Amino acid sequence: MTKKERYSHIIDWFKEHVPVAETELNYNNPFELLVAVILSAQCTDKRVNMVTPRLLHDYPTPEAMASAEPEVIFEYIKSVSYPNNKSKHLVGMARKLVENFGGEVPADVDRLQSLPGVGRKTANVIASVVFNQPAMAVDTHVFRVSERLGLTTHSKSPLQTERELTRHIPSELIPKAHHWLILHGRYVCTARRPKCEACGLTPWCRAYRTGIGVKEQK
Repeated sequence: MTKKERYSHIIDWFKEHVPVAETELNYNNPFELLVAVILSAQCTDKRVNMVTPRLLHDYPTPEAMASAEPEVIFEYIKSVSYPNNKSKHLVGMARKLVENFGGEVPADVDRLQSLPGVGRKTANVIASVVFNQPAMAVDTHVFRVSERLGLTTHSKSPLQTERELTRHIPSELIPKAHHWLILHGRYVCTARRPKCEACGLTPWCRAYRTGIGVKEQK
């Protein structure tokens, strides 16, 4: 099977069986999603969704959050991972939005990465989800699932994975494909015990067909 054929079969399966694939983070506008994605680093979406309502009720805009001190924001987010760093990032991000971008979340990936707490993955999430750009955010799920399925081959970094995926997936599908891979990794192709018996992608999965990953299923 060629890589082109593998991509084609897998994309067609997702199109048919997962026609709707969206972020599981709750948000109402670009600023709220940016806050949520910063908080979601090494933290579950479920936990983030428990924290953001109260935080965003009291600090609903970049201007409001920019006026806060990290120590105050910390009290709202202390149940997430790394709350000290994230509280500083949120305040710094809000202040830079106000000072440099007129309080508006930029659509450009490079400009997004100039904000405190925003790396390439976070910037790609915002560009993809909010602005529907062909930006592929690679988190641990996307990295793992892409390698197991054979969409990537011995990828050494998230950036290498991102480049290979965007080279083979049609640009108009990339925003949805990002969620296809995340959700598949979160609920089916899990890290320790992949649910191969419940996976519809096994006919084209390199790990399943070659025996790679069998040890992880035990």
